[in-house]
Amino acid sequence: MILKTIEDVGYESKRVFLRVDFNIPVENGEIGDDSRIKGALPTIEYLLKSGASLIIASHLGRPKGKPAPEMSLKIVREKLSSLLGGKEVKFVPDCIGEEVRKAAQNLKAGEILLLENLRFHNEEEEGDEKFARQLASLADCYVNDAFGTCHRKHASIYGITKLFDSIAAGYLIQREVSALSKLLEKPEKPFLMILGGAKVADKIGMVKNLLDKIDTLITGGVMAYTFVQAKNWEIGASKVEHDAVPLAKEIIKEVNKRHLEFHTPLDHIIADRISPDAHYFATERGTVPHNWIGVDIGPQAIEEYTDCIKRAKTIFWNGPMGIYEIEAFARGTIELARAIGEAKVFSVIGGGDSIAAVNKAGVSDKISHICTGGGASLEFLEKGTLPGIEVLKK
Repeated sequence: MILKTIEDVGYESKRVFLRVDFNIPVENGEIGDDSRIKGALPTIEYLLKSGASLIIASHLGRPKGKPAPEMSLKIVREKLSSLLGGKEVKFVPDCIGEEVRKAAQNLKAGEILLLENLRFHNEEEEGDEKFARQLASLADCYVNDAFGTCHRKHASIYGITKLFDSIAAGYLIQREVSALSKLLEKPEKPFLMILGGAKVADKIGMVKNLLDKIDTLITGGVMAYTFVQAKNWEIGASKVEHDAVPLAKEIIKEVNKRHLEFHTPLDHIIADRISPDAHYFATERGTVPHNWIGVDIGPQAIEEYTDCIKRAKTIFWNGPMGIYEIEAFARGTIELARAIGEAKVFSVIGGGDSIAAVNKAGVSDKISHICTGGGASLEFLEKGTLPGIEVLKK
């Protein structure tokens, strides 16, 4: 896939509408993980060096179309300024309107204006044309670097692109598309897919699209118990997606038809309740006793899954192996993260929990590519493109 990039366009003395993904975790007025802000820095710095002034737009959280102080992007202003070496970042308390228009018009080359949360207006998620026109009127050029939202036909992602003669993809989107395309086009064999987390239904399309490319599929988390039940094995009181069991059976059938390696855990860590002070132990087999809850993959499963990782040349991982937020139930997820970090492999990690796991394991710098949008990456791997990416093609 060939995209029109920021290096294909001249930005001297141009006002650029830059759509980024600053949908960051905020707790008690403090920013948690700032990696999404850092991810946008290469594009921001390139545009500023090119002589542009920047109008930066993003969403934060789900404010349901009305202002919510706890989801204001004002909190990003100081952090972005700090990451840019103390450079001033102007801020306006809305993303449309006369005050915003004047602030944008008054920008000089090299200056930055951060707009308020786009989702304070319902029209953003509705893809409203009038709203898109109001946003587009602020600038001369459009750049998208918000991969995590490119699977949505929102006004600032999709509709707005029809209103500019000059549109381009930022560096982050270029990296995302390049890494995910490598999984779809010519992945080096053996290709291992690791699926954890909860929802089978969210991943079924992606799994089906990659079945002809992968060699091995291993499962953990709630995902694993859905597959274990699909095999008609006991899962005790483990959390399971009952509605997704038919989908799991369908995947097992397709995997067997293609003679692929497929693994559910050989053993489990089980607990009497989901709590840091729970009683827990490892089972001796891949089933879960009555009234006990599966909370992590067991030692045998870790050993088997680590062996799969060592044999692989390409790995895609989405979703943790257990309830990794609780230390006693985190070993499976952390051990797999470390194994991937140590392997000589092209590795792609998608999904917030998996990213948190590789950070916790201290191996994030050893991962080939960490996706900034879990849902967007899954949809890209299912369909080979996204609405917000299609409009950026050359």
